[in-house]
Amino acid sequence: GIPRAPPSTASDPLKPDFFNHSTPSAAVGRVLGRPMEYVRSTYIFGWEIGRGQFTVTYLVTHRETKEQFACKLISLRKLINRDDIKDVSREVQIMHHLTGHYNIVELKGAYEDRHSFNLVMELCAGGELFDRIIAKGHYSERAAAGLCLQIVTVVHNCHSMGVMHRDLKQDNFLFLSTAEESPLKAIDFGLSVFFRAGDVFKGLVGSAYYVAPEVLRRSYGPEADIWSDGVILYICSVEFHHSREVCSFDHFV
Repeated sequence: GIPRAPPSTASDPLKPDFFNHSTPSAAVGRVLGRPMEYVRSTYIFGWEIGRGQFTVTYLVTHRETKEQFACKLISLRKLINRDDIKDVSREVQIMHHLTGHYNIVELKGAYEDRHSFNLVMELCAGGELFDRIIAKGHYSERAAAGLCLQIVTVVHNCHSMGVMHRDLKQDNFLFLSTAEESPLKAIDFGLSVFFRAGDVFKGLVGSAYYVAPEVLRRSYGPEADIWSDGVILYICSVEFHHSREVCSFDHFV
């Protein structure tokens, strides 16, 4: 289960300050371009539940409804130039654009103050895809096919909406809950971009083992997502047929 008690964060540079009333309510944020708003006025911060190179994700609780969510925090000190700000702004736009798709994590709100930028999303408390497969140990063909279909559906939905994820990997698929029939949710659209038919991208992005050859050649389109999706499906198929055998990169080189 998800722990409830918040840890000590006195030395954590990415943990937001408690209400800092010195920030003028009319101050406009650099990312959202609207008046700043303290996320802590709406949510109570709990445990850290994830950490990336530039982000920390916390369990948060809505002050009024007591509903729990995940909050991805980005320290504004990490947003050094205009490109950094554009990247974060684009992530918000993409998540809003994809809202409503069953297998994509839902954005609940975006908040910006003088110190941090925060994305509040639905809480996927069921754990990572790979961990569930290992823990379960055995899947029927029907259950395995159902999971694979959800993974493929994410790519189809993103591409049909003109979005390329660019960082598809098992770590970025979480179960919404611990229930047996819980849906899978794709997360982390920090590297995602909008695209149109015929667009060619050159940015070297993605994760080792999952990145498409076209990305390494710095000339690619949405087919790069399909390659990454295929790698995920292959690893899953190995686990479906060899319960509890850890799959390494050597299996599919």
